[in-house]
Amino acid sequence: MKDSLKDFIKNNRQAFDDQEPSDSVWERISSQLPQMKQRSLWNSVAVWRAAAVVFMGLSALLFFTNVEKPADKQQASRLQGEFQDVESFYSDEIAKKVALIDNFDDTFENDQFTQDFEKLDAMYQVLRDEMKARPTEKVRDALILNILVRMDLLNQQIKKLEDLKTKRNNQDAAV
Repeated sequence: MKDSLKDFIKNNRQAFDDQEPSDSVWERISSQLPQMKQRSLWNSVAVWRAAAVVFMGLSALLFFTNVEKPADKQQASRLQGEFQDVESFYSDEIAKKVALIDNFDDTFENDQFTQDFEKLDAMYQVLRDEMKARPTEKVRDALILNILVRMDLLNQQIKKLEDLKTKRNNQDAAV
């Protein structure tokens, strides 16, 4: 049966194609179809892409305008002057403490202390270069904090060495 229907359609193809339904038929068909909702502007991908581009642009603008601006020349020289005063005082103190640690008779070497002190010193040099290039209060504060941490680390090491020396002296006295 399917073959005979196919053959009939194939043989009478021209007769089927020459007629079109009237406009009223199309109107009845379209009235029975579900109504197509008009797409909302907010459901458009292009609108969301544009909004994302605007958001990224504003974020970049806010980021770059919020970056701390280098100080003017007068403030820069003031910051550097303040730091030089602090640096000269603490550099002398640090040098004295390092010499004190070196003068201990003990062969006690704390590799962790040495590594920590070298790391802090390297950070100090980087911050100092930054202070010369772009002086700001944040850089000055970071330099002062680095100095204070190094001083504390030296004080801790001196305390350990003094405790070790006292302990050895007590053991020698007991023997």
